Amino acid sequence: MQQSRIDLRSFFDNRGLQPPETAGDYGFNVWSNTFPAEELPPPGTAVEVAGITFAFPTAPAPGGDNIRCRGQLVPVTAGRWDWVYLIGAAERRTEDRVELHYADGSIRAAWLRMSDFWPETPAGFGEPLAFRTQALRYPRHTHRDHAPAIWQQRVPVTEPDPLTAVRLPDNPAMHVFAITMVADEEARCAR
Repeated sequence: MQQSRIDLRSFFDNRGLQPPETAGDYGFNVWSNTFPAEELPPPGTAVEVAGITFAFPTAPAPGGDNIRCRGQLVPVTAGRWDWVYLIGAAERRTEDRVELHYADGSIRAAWLRMSDFWPETPAGFGEPLAFRTQALRYPRHTHRDHAPAIWQQRVPVTEPDPLTAVRLPDNPAMHVFAITMVADEEARCAR
């Protein structure tokens, strides 16, 4: 299985991973809740979730540590990919269209489904849990015994042509922390 982690730093526009005892412009959702950064992987590390390796967001990055989806066109390593894997979460369970951009200029729509980050909410679409913290930060305190989640999602790439970019949904309730492209030659040959 071939994997290519995509560098998203230039697209980050939201700060949702908050270190302890920090203040500033943090706010994963409209109520400015955040994930406790100390309960998540160290910034900039490679993390494996259900067999896929992701680049965990570096911090502090000027724009933040995740993408609040607003229709950003994210270039990917050009190639024949079978899946777009993401780690992310939504401010409520939601699904929306992504666009897959191919080298020949064609564009195909696919669905991205994300479960809610809210404490102790189960996966709404059957996706694997990537991370769950034991607390949730509020602007003035940290609420223990809340357990917000970050999920792993995947989007199938159904066309055999080389993929060059992914346009994220225009849906600010959806947040993306990392993207990894996957080519699974063995599964492709079995079809």
